[in-house]
Amino acid sequence: MLAVALSPAETTPQSITAKLVGIVLANLSSGAGEVNFLALTAYYGHFSLAAWGSGTGGAGLIGAGAYSLATVQLGVSPHAALLTSTVLPFVMLLSFFVLLPRGPLRVARSKELEYQRVDTDSPDDETEEHRETAGLLDQHEARSISPAYSHKKEQGLLRRALIDLRQNLHRARSLVIPYMVPLFLVYLAEYTINQGVAPTLLFPLADSPFKHYRAFYPTYSTLYQAGVFISRSSLAVVRIRALYTPSILQCMNLALLTAHAMTPFIPSVYWVFAIMFWEGLLGGLVYVSTYAAVREEVKEEDREFSLGAVTVADSAGICLAGFVGVGLEGALCGWQVQHGRDWCTKL
Repeated sequence: MLAVALSPAETTPQSITAKLVGIVLANLSSGAGEVNFLALTAYYGHFSLAAWGSGTGGAGLIGAGAYSLATVQLGVSPHAALLTSTVLPFVMLLSFFVLLPRGPLRVARSKELEYQRVDTDSPDDETEEHRETAGLLDQHEARSISPAYSHKKEQGLLRRALIDLRQNLHRARSLVIPYMVPLFLVYLAEYTINQGVAPTLLFPLADSPFKHYRAFYPTYSTLYQAGVFISRSSLAVVRIRALYTPSILQCMNLALLTAHAMTPFIPSVYWVFAIMFWEGLLGGLVYVSTYAAVREEVKEEDREFSLGAVTVADSAGICLAGFVGVGLEGALCGWQVQHGRDWCTKL
């Protein structure tokens, strides 16, 4: 946020580079946080997943809403709005290190260490030579170790790493069809809408509640995030089992809005407001329902890995949507200009 907020307002190569660096850093932290925090919910019971979904949904809504309110309604500059938000990462640190109960993590860590210790005590290693060498390794001031033994130890560690990799790939493969594909599809569709189509869903200002064309997109984003917040907070009330159904509906939203951007047929911007809210509902519903299914259907010893691995699906969908959106927004804007609608050039 600092990299973006402190970059020059003028459109120069240096300013654009600084903004891109800030966006990359934000997404790196977001992806790393999601894969780790979702995996940690395996130790905190079913309610932790519902709380995580509601928290991430609320963050999106408050973030988009606050930015829209500050920049559109109050006239605050984007730089100032971002600069005042830089306190939030410190709140995250306090939440993790102060509010989060550490007991479940300590228990999980002790079990992991116990498993590793028992796993290394295999019968093949219980030779007199091994016990003597292990005794030397346990001494802080061991003088020397046989090169042959060190080589054997390295080979054993490498073999163990390869076995773990093969097991993880096997576990990940079993997650693809039931969980990862629907999550990938819904995120690919909704982020293609958000990044590639929504900026071109413009109407004459006289027929809208806005004074500037730049106000359309923040409003769309806020309504989308409102839908995400509601659906991610509804896990205790609404739970879907057929994950592919809302994913297909999301793809239909993408087709509908893309068609409208090319040949307008939606009569009012308020209909687009409703569709953006519906888009958020579908995305959030698939998100929490997918991870709830993983928690319920994957055996306990694989649950932490599975919750983290499935996050690759939504990240991949968002990544691919970014590349698609780069070309799609320019193509749709160019099409609109050719057909007498140059609003997208006035943002």
